[in-house]
Amino acid sequence: MKSQKILNDPVYGFITIPSELIFTIIDHPFFQRLRRIRQLGLTDFVYPGALHTRFHHAIGAMHLMSITLDNLRIKGTEISDEEYEAALIAILLHDIGHGPFSHALEYSLLMGVPHEELSLLTIQLLNEQLGGKLGLALRIFKNQYERKFLNQLVSSQLDIDRLDYLQRDCFFTGVSEGTIGADRIIKMMDVKDGQLVIEEKGIYSIENFLSARRLMYWQVYLHKTTVSAEKMLINLIRRAKNLAQTGHKLTVSEEFGFFLKNDFNLEDFKKNRDILENFLSLDDFDIWGAIKLWKQDEDYVLRNISQMFLTRNLYKITLANEPFSPSEIEDLKSKTKKRLQIPEEDIDYFFSSGTVSNYGYLAKERINILTKKGKVMDVAAAADLPNIKVMSKIVEKHYVCKAKSLILTR
Repeated sequence: MKSQKILNDPVYGFITIPSELIFTIIDHPFFQRLRRIRQLGLTDFVYPGALHTRFHHAIGAMHLMSITLDNLRIKGTEISDEEYEAALIAILLHDIGHGPFSHALEYSLLMGVPHEELSLLTIQLLNEQLGGKLGLALRIFKNQYERKFLNQLVSSQLDIDRLDYLQRDCFFTGVSEGTIGADRIIKMMDVKDGQLVIEEKGIYSIENFLSARRLMYWQVYLHKTTVSAEKMLINLIRRAKNLAQTGHKLTVSEEFGFFLKNDFNLEDFKKNRDILENFLSLDDFDIWGAIKLWKQDEDYVLRNISQMFLTRNLYKITLANEPFSPSEIEDLKSKTKKRLQIPEEDIDYFFSSGTVSNYGYLAKERINILTKKGKVMDVAAAADLPNIKVMSKIVEKHYVCKAKSLILTR
């Protein structure tokens, strides 16, 4: 590069862009789009400071990856300059396939197309556009490179992605209880037989990391108000798709309209490059712009939910540890329909029920501890800590959420 490029990050301070290729990727429209996608979707309805973006997160993760690789080199792990740059690119692009509002629209605007698959397709497209320079990064991302620890740093239960988003989300939400010791965890990382391990003296930092992640899920990511807002958004998009596909004229951006009028699955994305490129033009602004216009739409469902969003008049949500029985759900639906005075066929736009779940530690995806005797053990076995064993259990909470009131006339 003609001059060194530096970004000032609110979490880590100054971050250096280490190569011309990485700067080219960051400058690409596909990556710049991440500036317009919030990291935490609708969580700012609960925590007003949660306005950071996928762009912030990707740059921060790249920075932590560089620190981690430098630390592994100091400990004697040979990492070539090519591997170093490829690992930075892999983590930089790990979320490039996220759509508007991050996770919320994967199963409404799209037909259950995971963002991980769209990230892979996007990296492949970038690789073509950049003359094959991302080949090694692709192999690391797909876990097809022989040095498995590089993929584990990108995607595992203790990856750089999680280390950054937990610190970043704590910073912007103000939820200090979710703070982790990322610096110490990185210092405790090593490589044994090609696999990522944590030195035994770092085991308490891992317990804190797992506990903090679990707390963040219940207090931030799966906060009941966020769940309610996301269900409202999903129902709004479902209604818009139904209207668009039955001839109702909606005022939306060209790219947004393209996905409202058509249903695409993963195979469609793989076969038709135009679908992917349309998707990579979508961001949060497309959705918010449409919502502002839909508040005047003649369709009362679209109009009401849009007005609710813009005034933060969210559905009332109830959480329970035990599932709601079918009869309870039907009774609540019936009361909601009667109170809102709406037809039976529209009740599912104003009433939702389901389950949210979370786990602290997934035993089949091990976090390996390197003992002082040189033995590699799963953290749940190595730790004399009941918390980690308890966190292997998936915890479920059940919810119903319903609209409070409607404006049935224009």
